[in-house]
Amino acid sequence: MALLRRRDLGSRDTRIAFDTLHAVSLIAPALRAKPRQVLIVAELPKARSGKIMRRLLRDVSEQRQLGDVTSLANADVVRDIAERAKSMVSQEE
Repeated sequence: MALLRRRDLGSRDTRIAFDTLHAVSLIAPALRAKPRQVLIVAELPKARSGKIMRRLLRDVSEQRQLGDVTSLANADVVRDIAERAKSMVSQEE
């Protein structure tokens, strides 16, 4: 899963990035390093120190139970990403 941080979902640059990732996932099946899904989010889960919590994003992408979220500056962000990712998976099935 690839997460694109959006400043404005309707912006031209965001649309181009999304379209490019989508095209690569459809056109180039021989490529090994390509995202299966692309999810555009407003904000990434960050610790109070400002570091992006990649382990939580990995948990979301692998559909695992979320780990400890007490160190997050905003725990609602990761829950929102998890819900949106789950709805994307259910739409594909």
